[in-house]
Amino acid sequence: MAIKSSQQAILVTDDDKSIRNALSEILVTEGYKVDEAFDGEEAFNPLTNRKYVCALCDIKMPIMDGIELLEAAQKENIDVPIIMISEHGSTETAVEVVKKGAFDYISKPPDLNRLLITIRNAIDRNTLKEQTARLKRKVNGLQEIIGESQGIVFIKKAIDRVAPSEARVLVTGGNGIGKELVARWIHEKSNRNARPLVEVNCAAIPSELIDSELFGHEKGSFTSANNKRIGKFEQADGGTLFLDEIGDMSLNAQAKVLRSLQEGKITRVGGEKDTEVNIRVIAATNKDLNKEIEMGNLRMDLYHRLNVIQMHVPPLNKRRDDIPMLAIHFTHEICNDYNMKELLIEDEALEALKNHNWIGNIRELRNVIERLIILCDDKITVRDIENYVLNTIK
Repeated sequence: MAIKSSQQAILVTDDDKSIRNALSEILVTEGYKVDEAFDGEEAFNPLTNRKYVCALCDIKMPIMDGIELLEAAQKENIDVPIIMISEHGSTETAVEVVKKGAFDYISKPPDLNRLLITIRNAIDRNTLKEQTARLKRKVNGLQEIIGESQGIVFIKKAIDRVAPSEARVLVTGGNGIGKELVARWIHEKSNRNARPLVEVNCAAIPSELIDSELFGHEKGSFTSANNKRIGKFEQADGGTLFLDEIGDMSLNAQAKVLRSLQEGKITRVGGEKDTEVNIRVIAATNKDLNKEIEMGNLRMDLYHRLNVIQMHVPPLNKRRDDIPMLAIHFTHEICNDYNMKELLIEDEALEALKNHNWIGNIRELRNVIERLIILCDDKITVRDIENYVLNTIK
């Protein structure tokens, strides 16, 4: 029943060297890569920073025992199945560790067949979770955050850390940089992902309608209010409200948003009864909000209410090494959408794209790739970049 997969790594944590060696020998024979740790403290960083298909962990260990490691992993939202192993086994212990989030519990000395079956089940469960998540993202149109530059790696790690909390997040960065995608991933990785992410573009709504848009209205509350309307706050109840371009919201609306965040309730336009709402707010802006406060365009108290966690998405010109990866990704995506054969991008063309000044950031790059796909033949050359990109920018 050997499972040959050199890509699958398992972390074995036990203060008994002979047991670590025995488990490692078995797992290596089965085709796994094995890392070892003496106790929970030594295991925590590898568990956080590396991709394991599962971890085997003793319960009784010095400094940080298996239960403490399990609890720390749960707190940090580390999605690695942990199989607890102990020679001091009992039904009560097994129930306790599973309740705390362990995938399973095995008594020492472990039965080899049961151990390998449990590991295989843990891997199968994670594979199913990943497939389900990918399908859900595809249905919801949720794209990956593409890039391996330092700034993007930082953003991805920040999303993983912040998403499970209830903290409000302010996402900053220029136009076309992907602030909405960051907000979507925070919601996707949060405990609210079963409920909706409701988006509001504060710059696109006329100031006289924003109250109705955010808080809803009662029938007859104004001339054209022929029916009751449920506002964005109520639509997001239990989920996440994304306030895009928060710097463009009117001062009157800001005051009402602040009250709603402070009290956890809203009042519909023309209504008298308060309605409780349970939402998490993510806001985004391309403006310098400190300057907006100085100019009197933004309430300082609302700014501090929203700015619990701030994530700044770097401009594309600051992450040029990501451009080839993004260009290839967009080529694959757009060719699929057009149901056409994928075009090859020559290395010299990718280098030319890297050196271009991307004022419009990710949005501009995607538009350029779409233009090239439409106008080029079976591959994209540096001459195509000169003709269809560089010469069109004045």
